[in-house]
Amino acid sequence: MTKYVIIIPDGAADFPLDAFDGQTILEAANIPNIDEISTSGRQGIVQTIPKGMAAGSDVAQMSLLGYDPKVFYSGRAPIEAAAMGIEVTKDDWIFRCNLVTFADKLMADHSAGHISTDEATKLIEELADSMADETRVKFYPGVSYRHLCVISDMNFKVNTVPPHDIIGEKISRNMPKGKGSDLLLDIMARSQQLFKNHDINRVRKDLGENPVSSVWLWGQGKKAVMEKFSRRFGIKGAAITAVDLVRGLAKLVDFDLIEVEGATGYLDTNYKGKGQAAIEAIKDYDLVFVHIEAPDEAGHSGDAEAKKKALEEIDKHIVGPVHQALKEYESYRILVLPDHPTPVETQAHSDEPVPFAMAGDGIKGILQKPFSEENGHKSGFRIERGHEMMEYFLKV
Repeated sequence: MTKYVIIIPDGAADFPLDAFDGQTILEAANIPNIDEISTSGRQGIVQTIPKGMAAGSDVAQMSLLGYDPKVFYSGRAPIEAAAMGIEVTKDDWIFRCNLVTFADKLMADHSAGHISTDEATKLIEELADSMADETRVKFYPGVSYRHLCVISDMNFKVNTVPPHDIIGEKISRNMPKGKGSDLLLDIMARSQQLFKNHDINRVRKDLGENPVSSVWLWGQGKKAVMEKFSRRFGIKGAAITAVDLVRGLAKLVDFDLIEVEGATGYLDTNYKGKGQAAIEAIKDYDLVFVHIEAPDEAGHSGDAEAKKKALEEIDKHIVGPVHQALKEYESYRILVLPDHPTPVETQAHSDEPVPFAMAGDGIKGILQKPFSEENGHKSGFRIERGHEMMEYFLKV
């Protein structure tokens, strides 16, 4: 039985940077293990974001799992609701609820300084208490700045914007618009009033940390339903991730979730622990899906050096050990690719295609060169519909 591993350094693709003498992060980073897969196997380009859809990890990760977002996507928040085990009806609307920082009427930080979960939970719970009169609205605390809001008895036709895509832009231009937006704006205004002089913010300011200015509602949708991966592809999978979005997708396709102590979904995540967990999981599962959020977070922060370092940690502690372990099996395949670019220059997601590299049994090389965006294009091998990548990887 063939063993399969997919490793996703989230948002790792980028544009050429002056800081690296015109190289991209992938070209500047020391990633010998990913380069080995690229040179010994096959590399190419894949379009993970379908035309007309917003560039986000929700859409891209769904594509990489082998599901057409045009068919299965119902919004980002419903996916995260599945991860958190929140029971919703088919009529409920689910919104992602970020804790964010404003400065000079601009979006300064989509994460309120990556606020701690303890602080964030207190703020969300107090906001819920302050809105007890609004029985249609319920809040569900999550991790750090990431939370959910479920609204019943409403019919929304509203446009919202991800806060991480508008860093440095005017708040007024990006507020929710459309049918039902009045309620969303009211929730946000109430949060701003509550948080303005909150003790948590006073302490954060004293410590030089970003205060929480407001909740930010976005990523709305209704209950998500997806076909089981084992029924679709005939094999059993498991996922390793610290991010609710990917956890939710994993639950929806019936993957088992493998917990890793110290996995944070940020730059300080336990890279080595994730690598070792993947090696152990290979013994019990046909396919192991390993997601690492760190490069994406560095991209949103505009920190090229941090993004480069995160990629090097992924290469050293995850890609290298996992690939070596796979070689002990009779048959294996490994695939490494970002889900989408998160260029440090723009600090936002991009819908550009991403490079991929795969190696293993039955995979013949096209271009024996290191892994990069440019070499992916030079290979001449392009998968136009991202959801077809999985079938290609499993069946080629």
